[in-house]
Amino acid sequence: MNDTIRTLKSEVQDVLENNILNFWLNNMVDKENGGFYGRIDGHGLLHAEAEKGAILNARILWAFSAAYRVLSKISPSSPNLNDYLWAATRAKNYILEHFIDKEYGGVFWSVDFKGNPLDTKKQFYAIGFVIYGLSEYARATGDREALDYALELYECIEDYSLDHTYNGYIEACTREWKKIEDMRLSELDANYPKSQNTHLHIIEPYTNLYRCLKEFNVANSCNYVPVIGSVLPVEIVVPTDMFFRIESSLRNLIDIFTDRILNPETHHLDLFFEMDWKRGAGRLESYGHDIECSWLMHEAALVLDDKKVLKKMEPIVQSVAKASEKGLNADGSMIHEANLDTGYTDTDLHWWVQAENVVGWINIYQHFGDKQALQKALNCWQYIKDKLIDKTEGEWYWSRHKDGSLNLEDDKAGFWKCPYHNSRMCLEILERTL
Repeated sequence: MNDTIRTLKSEVQDVLENNILNFWLNNMVDKENGGFYGRIDGHGLLHAEAEKGAILNARILWAFSAAYRVLSKISPSSPNLNDYLWAATRAKNYILEHFIDKEYGGVFWSVDFKGNPLDTKKQFYAIGFVIYGLSEYARATGDREALDYALELYECIEDYSLDHTYNGYIEACTREWKKIEDMRLSELDANYPKSQNTHLHIIEPYTNLYRCLKEFNVANSCNYVPVIGSVLPVEIVVPTDMFFRIESSLRNLIDIFTDRILNPETHHLDLFFEMDWKRGAGRLESYGHDIECSWLMHEAALVLDDKKVLKKMEPIVQSVAKASEKGLNADGSMIHEANLDTGYTDTDLHWWVQAENVVGWINIYQHFGDKQALQKALNCWQYIKDKLIDKTEGEWYWSRHKDGSLNLEDDKAGFWKCPYHNSRMCLEILERTL
């Protein structure tokens, strides 16, 4: 390992443990009502009665599960491992108790601060993230219960979101799985039945779930104890047809990205679609999603481990990453997105875009030997260290504006500001062989 990579790994582990995860352990644990608080605003003020979102809680589950799994292997002497496992288990239990809809299945979009259902719509993006978190917890601990729930939620997406006429996955349903008029993920999104963003965060958990099953097939057992006091391990038995169904879904999603979502003329990923895949909402380019998609699509193909699929994907991975360079600034940071029809460009430098920018170029360097890609990642990491990490209070700021001023109007922790993009950036660097 050369000195540059060694230094990078050391720095990201320090930021992961002492800046990101430590912030969430010290500030976001709701000891009165259970689980985790719903919001700390950009000025550091705790909103103890804020709603609790499924996205936030699923991402907390993923982050602490992944930190426990990765650091147990590469840094087993870390004094924080038990805290990470505790936080992951707390998040898992809270999700199963409060977010799982026990009547109709699926996951509530949000609950109130006491854990009562608040917004009961079924947004498949959120269900995907709960699968992502539960499958990572199962990978980290061998927990059969987490795996079983992840498999049930996979069935929900396949039963209610998969479009059997035109292929692909719709955005949302009502609580009872009926048609819903407003399918938007947030007020910032266009109201279309299909989106790149939801497909991205379905292929992401499906990849992790498939990888989890492959790992369990090798291990052939797990340590989930269904009865208090039991000491016998429980073998994981996943029906063969389920394993191959998830594999088939993953193959289908890869094809959807390459054949539908990818714009063959620009190499950007288009954002919104009608049911028949007609592109909607104008000419939009999201540079953060482009670079994130580049490595997540590649990850799906790598986990699938099919040489034919990889041969098809690898040029696309590189071309999508190359297209995202349109959003790069001279200092290595990346702007958010642009609307080519209106001429409006969101030049804010969002925390999540910078984190994905680093991982995307690290992925290009690792798999294609591109040293310029490594330098792009290092440049952005320097920007993050200099401009986005809150070295006093912990965590990262939401963004900086074009003029360099801090954005304190958006949350430090909240519905969309979670320990996910930034912790994943750190963990990807730590776990990869570079």
